[in-house]
Amino acid sequence: MKHRLKNLPAFTFLLLALSLFSQITRAASILIPMDDEQKDHLKSYGIAFWVLKNGEEVDWLLNYRGGSFMTKYDKKIEDECKIRGVSYEVITDAKENEIVTEVSDPSVNMDIVKLEKAPRMAVYSPKDKLPWDDAVTLVLKYAEIPYDVVYDEEVIRGDLPKYDWLHLHHEDFTGQYSKFYGGFRYAQWYNDDVRNQEAMAHKLGFKKVSQMKLAVAEHIRDFCAGGGFLFAMCSGTDTFDIALAAHNTDICESMFDGDAADPDAQSKLDFSQTFAFQNFTLDMNPLSHSFSNIDVTPTRQIDQAHDFFTLFDFSAKWDVVPSMLTQDHDKVIKGFMGLTTAFNESKLKPGVIIMGEMKTANEARYIHGEYGKGQWTFYGGHDPEDYQHMVGDPPTDLKLHPNSPGYRLILNNVLFPAARKKKQKT
Repeated sequence: MKHRLKNLPAFTFLLLALSLFSQITRAASILIPMDDEQKDHLKSYGIAFWVLKNGEEVDWLLNYRGGSFMTKYDKKIEDECKIRGVSYEVITDAKENEIVTEVSDPSVNMDIVKLEKAPRMAVYSPKDKLPWDDAVTLVLKYAEIPYDVVYDEEVIRGDLPKYDWLHLHHEDFTGQYSKFYGGFRYAQWYNDDVRNQEAMAHKLGFKKVSQMKLAVAEHIRDFCAGGGFLFAMCSGTDTFDIALAAHNTDICESMFDGDAADPDAQSKLDFSQTFAFQNFTLDMNPLSHSFSNIDVTPTRQIDQAHDFFTLFDFSAKWDVVPSMLTQDHDKVIKGFMGLTTAFNESKLKPGVIIMGEMKTANEARYIHGEYGKGQWTFYGGHDPEDYQHMVGDPPTDLKLHPNSPGYRLILNNVLFPAARKKKQKT
């Protein structure tokens, strides 16, 4: 008995010490690394989006291990990571504080951006299936990020203010049906698309498809001006600006809209209306697949083995927006072609931020800018994991490309609107 009483204080001290150690080392956060340790980069964005949808916040650790995500520990989040095959680390308070201290150090090019609320997502896309796929819808489905589909009727009706983020599916806003007339005018899908577009234009009160598409582009412009986030790829980029610039003229030949194009259309372009491009020259040949000299596809002489573009290294603490949009585990990205492949840098407006380029070819591949209260991002090419996706090719299976650096750039834009608004430093 005396022996037990004699050792009681030591035993009590041990219990207290173990309790204190348990509190110090308890699980505080979940870290989702985005460097080469990550098994599935693309689904990691889906986890971050899922956490936001469930009312929790996410810290985006810019330039820390490839742009990692960190959120407070919850077994449901841990279980979701396991279900989706996403690599994660359960870290302690001490480790979290260590990471925060490292990222916040003024001497390092890192920063923390708080993601607060899942953006309301919309994809501008036709309801009828066309013989090509869209990289953005492919990766949103793969990452399990929910979105609504809107098209001309919904846009003209005024539905866009319901959303925070809008993606423009592979589209031609000039009313020339992607200039597929030269190669596909006898194809059933092409003629079905023309018939459907004309029927919708008449239903909405327009005489021509080109007039309807211009009205749609103007609604999208106003959506962005009011604070919306716009993301476009392939021909959804340059045709959007071309349509806005051509608002006072007719650039469509008779096979597209029933009457001849304005012979003075080039001189009537209004570059004050565009987001990204200026001083471009239209390609008025209806048999050409090119819209203008914004796109470098017709003149580029780069073989696939040497087709790469480089992401700029922005200051995470000073240039927060482009830093978010360029988070990646690789800075050199494989090139890929499209109806619009890359942008001629000489046609960019002042103030446009080039985030990815092939400098030796004067090609901008990934650009960003502001319009009114909103922001936009244009990304050249069709599919980051299919070098030359052709009409009728099967969709890319992203299970084979879970760590695609090119697809990560798309998903950076998806999370971008969730960021707490932070004043840019000057």
